[in-house]
Amino acid sequence: MSGNFDHLLQRAEQLMARLELVLPQPLAQPDWSASSAFRYRKRSAGRSSLEPVRHVGAMRLDDLKEIEPQKEKIRRNTLQFVRGQLANNVLLTGARGTGKSSLIRACLNEYAAQGLRLIEVDKADLTDLPDIVDLVSERPEKFIVFCDDLSFEDGEPGYKALKSILDGSVAATTPNVLIYATSNRRHLLPEYMKENLSYTHSEDGEVHPGEGVEEKISLSERFGLWVSFYSFSQDEYLGIVAQWLSSFGVNSQAVEAARPQALVWALERGARSGRVAYQFARDYAGQNASQA
Repeated sequence: MSGNFDHLLQRAEQLMARLELVLPQPLAQPDWSASSAFRYRKRSAGRSSLEPVRHVGAMRLDDLKEIEPQKEKIRRNTLQFVRGQLANNVLLTGARGTGKSSLIRACLNEYAAQGLRLIEVDKADLTDLPDIVDLVSERPEKFIVFCDDLSFEDGEPGYKALKSILDGSVAATTPNVLIYATSNRRHLLPEYMKENLSYTHSEDGEVHPGEGVEEKISLSERFGLWVSFYSFSQDEYLGIVAQWLSSFGVNSQAVEAARPQALVWALERGARSGRVAYQFARDYAGQNASQA
């Protein structure tokens, strides 16, 4: 009889062990000393974790040219946050490749020594944002929750989750957390020509958007600071190329000689952006190094 009981107990323990593997587990504290940046990852069976980024890009604020007004706004807001002063959640919008994400990474490198940390969250995982905020709420560091290339299609669950979290401000209830998001869309949702038909006009000529338009505007309005980025002119693009070539050790004479090739490079890619300038500079500097 005792043998049967021991066998049943062993089977029950095995069953419990299997159940533990498939049941959702609470988010655990990572090794905060492992990095200044972390990625939120959701695995199978509802398991999730904060994984340290082992090699954080060495982007500096001085590396980013032709975006001085935007840089100053983000730097000032981030510095206020790090110092424990009031600061805003930030939405960075505009043309692709103009430095939105790079600016956030540069701010992390600038203020990591003062306790700034970054947690990157995919838009599909924004529904778990309350769990992340709860996990870090008692930590002494300041955390930027970073959502890159944020945009939603109609009906996506992350939209309402983010809207709910931003309403009333995460920073108001958790002073050591802010949300920084980048997007190519000003209002984060697709906009259609038919929505113009929903606008109404009052007798005195005022224009009022319809409910559908208001819904799309309402999320972006919950970010306290909007920072817009624009496509670069030819001279601005060439200035960025020159800056990157110089940082890669290319001499001034070679930098000047590279201008025509840089313009062709941008023409082939259909854009004059900071990203395109950086990619050209890497290619050109690599060729010069191999020919040296």
